[in-house]
Amino acid sequence: MPTSTRGFASMDPEKQRAIARKGGESVPNDKRSFSQNHALAAEAGRKGGLSVSPQKRSFAQNHELASVAGRKGGHASHVARKPPSAAE
Repeated sequence: MPTSTRGFASMDPEKQRAIARKGGESVPNDKRSFSQNHALAAEAGRKGGLSVSPQKRSFAQNHELASVAGRKGGHASHVARKPPSAAE
């Protein structure tokens, strides 16, 4: 079955990145990253948590699971970080 030559997924990866970069640049700096604005991150987390039924909120029912996930996230966010380039 032939694949389509139309659409985002069929573009070469560099062109996809260029388009995605434009989307990221359209977001104001103060809202670009939760790491820069912890209050924004907390509010987003609350909104996301409210959209899940209480029976399915595993972190609310299992605090050890939440702790482990938080530690993993903290470690992951510091491992692959690249130094800022001169252009930034």
